[in-house]
Amino acid sequence: MSQNQDIANILDDMLKKAKAKGADAADAVAATAISLSHEQRLGKMESLERSEAHDLGLRVIIGKSQAIVSSNDWKEKALDELVDRAISMAKTVPEDPYIGLADPDMLFTGDVPDYETFDPEEPSAETLVERAKTCEDAALAVEGVTNSEGASASWSSADIFMAASNGFSAGFKSSSSSVGVSVIAGEGTGMETDYDYSSKVWGNDLTDPAEVGKSASERAIKKLNPRKGPTIQAPVVFDTRVSMRIASSLLGAINGSSIARGTSFLKDSLGKQVMSKNITLKEDPHRLRGYGSKAFDAEGLPTAAKNIVDEGMLTTWIMDLRTARQLGMESTGNASRGAASAPSPSTTNTYIEAGELSPEELIKDIKSGFYVTSIMGHGANMITGDYSQGAAGFWIENGEIAYPVNEMTIAGNLKDLFLELTPANNLTFRYGTDAPTIRIEGMTIAGA
Repeated sequence: MSQNQDIANILDDMLKKAKAKGADAADAVAATAISLSHEQRLGKMESLERSEAHDLGLRVIIGKSQAIVSSNDWKEKALDELVDRAISMAKTVPEDPYIGLADPDMLFTGDVPDYETFDPEEPSAETLVERAKTCEDAALAVEGVTNSEGASASWSSADIFMAASNGFSAGFKSSSSSVGVSVIAGEGTGMETDYDYSSKVWGNDLTDPAEVGKSASERAIKKLNPRKGPTIQAPVVFDTRVSMRIASSLLGAINGSSIARGTSFLKDSLGKQVMSKNITLKEDPHRLRGYGSKAFDAEGLPTAAKNIVDEGMLTTWIMDLRTARQLGMESTGNASRGAASAPSPSTTNTYIEAGELSPEELIKDIKSGFYVTSIMGHGANMITGDYSQGAAGFWIENGEIAYPVNEMTIAGNLKDLFLELTPANNLTFRYGTDAPTIRIEGMTIAGA
């Protein structure tokens, strides 16, 4: 009998016991995870760790009340106690009129497609050590780099299985590999630090660790001898390292939970233009080797690709079943959950489509502006849209990168900024949410 079948039997047994003890409905999720990580600094090993964990979560619904319990003890007696505890809790918590499982005809059915989210090859400890060593050695070989803050390499995998009393039962696997380094350039009070890393679902898709190390060092050296830029109203260009924050801010503002509570500055914007007409923001949960790729969400509903923003127009909220019911709409198949939490709305693989201009073409007509490569803190008020963050990067003069700047602040209102976006053509898939280099007209920049 396969491991998945064993887990399916465990969950099915729990659901039957929950129903027998008074639950009107129930669902459960089991997650097993393995991780291996290595850290070193200046060639000396600082850690080499391997961990394994498994968690099981049970949600029971009695009437319009629900309770969620979890455990990492999968013995029969412990799971029986878990069922009893969930039933007892559900009888005492307040009612929620919007909870409930999906109707059976809404569920994902059929074989689960292989989106290549799982790399079956677990790297050896020696492989991780070599990746980190190669990365750090290449970084330290760059002239001008004076120290290392450490290099790391890691691998992890997760096996998720879900079942519910409405008949849903399915699972999927995922994995991740990474390598990175952080270095220091310069000396004394003139030191600057930067980093680079590569992270992929499959280990053989990683960027060459030597290239990662060299890139980190080159980034740090470019930041040496920074100045403070002027206080000015001017274009701001976001490097791909930080441009995805713009997409993330939009996604946070249209999350069904915020819309249902009325706490989003975009709560009245469905079907309206919220971004410039040259912006399309997509979700693709079926992309091969995508970090968030999956055929079904945490409530068993099928996932689907969609244009969340289509040529500037907001087409949908991001909803699970509960928020969809609150809003009088249908779920978008965007539920996620952990073993100890109820489902909530979340996206999978999202990205702003690439534009037509190169990053160089995007800045060539900027007489004076700010090219941002790093931002500090969480500076967005999601109720009002007011945005203000510390930033560092490079000053633009006469269409070219002129000199490094730091200790800057950029500000504006997201509702206005979204309407002033221009994307470059350099989209790469590096995070769960991605964007190319992006230009925003007329932000408030505060420096010296």
